[in-house]
Amino acid sequence: MFTGIVEEMGTLEQVQRGQHSAVLTIRADKVLEHTKIGDSIAVNGICLTVTALSDGHFCADVIHETLNRSALSGIKRGTHVNLERAMAADGRFGGHIVAGHVDGVGRILGTRRDDTAVWYTIEAEPHVLRYIVEKGSITIDGISLTVATVQETSFAVSIIPHTQEHTVLKERREGDLVNLETDIIGKYVEKLMQPAPQTEGKEQKSRITKEFLEQYGF
Repeated sequence: MFTGIVEEMGTLEQVQRGQHSAVLTIRADKVLEHTKIGDSIAVNGICLTVTALSDGHFCADVIHETLNRSALSGIKRGTHVNLERAMAADGRFGGHIVAGHVDGVGRILGTRRDDTAVWYTIEAEPHVLRYIVEKGSITIDGISLTVATVQETSFAVSIIPHTQEHTVLKERREGDLVNLETDIIGKYVEKLMQPAPQTEGKEQKSRITKEFLEQYGF
């Protein structure tokens, strides 16, 4: 599990492409501290397993499914990437629950400055937008952000200067693709609201109702 607080920007040193997969070699520093083979590192919000370590570098495999669902399919040598190690059990929960499993790819429709902040408007597919709510959490290229507004086919976030300076968002331009992961809690709530499968001919109803959720602060 991750929290969406980027630890550093790494640099993609090499991409070895297979027919439907790739092996990434990434130059990094901070995220390599205490990291061993088999550990997980989020690369632009995608949970990847470290398969090899060398001085200042690590390697990770990217499978067909990941390439199909993410913006990694077009990544090139020299590209900067957001990096975050999996959260330690005694770590601070700085962002929100991030699984590192991308729900879809968004496209930046535009950016605008608002004093010191920068607004990003991002187009997303309907199956992603259904879980995006105003003032809720969204992960963009591995960054935990708060949704400012939601429109019919897009949403917007406002970025503070620190986030802009220390993540790959400073290099993103109109038309660029970004990885999106919605808040997993919303998906679980939707699943629990659905009636349970019938068992032994008896119809079972979910005990999770709107009134139940309101009672416990949802």
